[in-house]
Amino acid sequence: MNKPNFASDYVYAAHPSVLRLLQEVNTIAFTGYGTDDLCESARARIRKAADCPTAAIHFLSGGTQANLTVISAFLQSHEAVFAAETGHINGHEAGAIELTGHKVLLLPGDAGKLSAKAVRLFMEQWSKDENRAHTVRPAMVYVSQPTEYGTLYTKRELQDLKDVCRDYGMALYLDGARLAYALATPDNDVTLPDLSAFCDVFYIGGTKCGALFGEAVVIPDPAGHPYFFTQIKQRGALLAKGFVLGAQFEALFRDDLYSEIGKPAIRAADKIRLALREKGYPLHLSTPTNQIFLRFTNEQYKEISSRAALGFWEQPDEAHTVARIATSWATTDQDVEGLLSLL
Repeated sequence: MNKPNFASDYVYAAHPSVLRLLQEVNTIAFTGYGTDDLCESARARIRKAADCPTAAIHFLSGGTQANLTVISAFLQSHEAVFAAETGHINGHEAGAIELTGHKVLLLPGDAGKLSAKAVRLFMEQWSKDENRAHTVRPAMVYVSQPTEYGTLYTKRELQDLKDVCRDYGMALYLDGARLAYALATPDNDVTLPDLSAFCDVFYIGGTKCGALFGEAVVIPDPAGHPYFFTQIKQRGALLAKGFVLGAQFEALFRDDLYSEIGKPAIRAADKIRLALREKGYPLHLSTPTNQIFLRFTNEQYKEISSRAALGFWEQPDEAHTVARIATSWATTDQDVEGLLSLL
């Protein structure tokens, strides 16, 4: 219980501000399914933060539920979604998207990022294919900010993706499971209002960013999706006690908390990155956010992981293991010093 835990960014329960508000409203009765005053207040705060007064805001129970609900709601039965090979919907969602009946079309990524150039090239070739009526139609591009490898899309890169989506009649969907850590990173130049401008739909992560659980799906122009609420219920992602989610996002978007909550994670990650370089540990790739990918010998990994909780990532060869160190809003200086002493 006492060993440093860097296995993921959802290993702690919730930010104290979230717990305080839940305690304050604990004995108040609310209407169900997100129709309550707390949810409406949280929606208003998110619309203001995202500079999108017309947006529909839906609170869902988790990230996989958000991804499969959004993708299945936005796509027709014959349509598919693009993702990088390392994208979360391909690697870590147990085929949830395919279970909805939609194919995930994989494209090579650069450090987890999908490029507009790769999407455009595919669409140019698909458009010229005389047999395309026998194939699925690509109708959505899926990205995440940060990516599965902790890297960031720039504003220019999102604009380029939006342009290719517009040219070929596709939707741009951004998974923001760790969005608070992107917003807190000095290297980042993408804001919530930018996401409203570039994306047809995105979600603001709560589970990994200080909430007990839950995500907020934002649809900037909801006119084309009048039954999204019903589709949430079909996919098992609608909570009867929706006010529990509303209270959490109300707390996260009071006093600019969401834009601040990721900063301790970034400070901790930067300190760890600096120490790793000084100690000569090879990084698997360079990342600016709260995820660090470290290449150990198998012996090093066995020794260190027995004394600190790390996330297994992959084995690039028989002699090495890549582990992930993930900091969070709750990571303390004591946690960092404990890990560094082991290293």
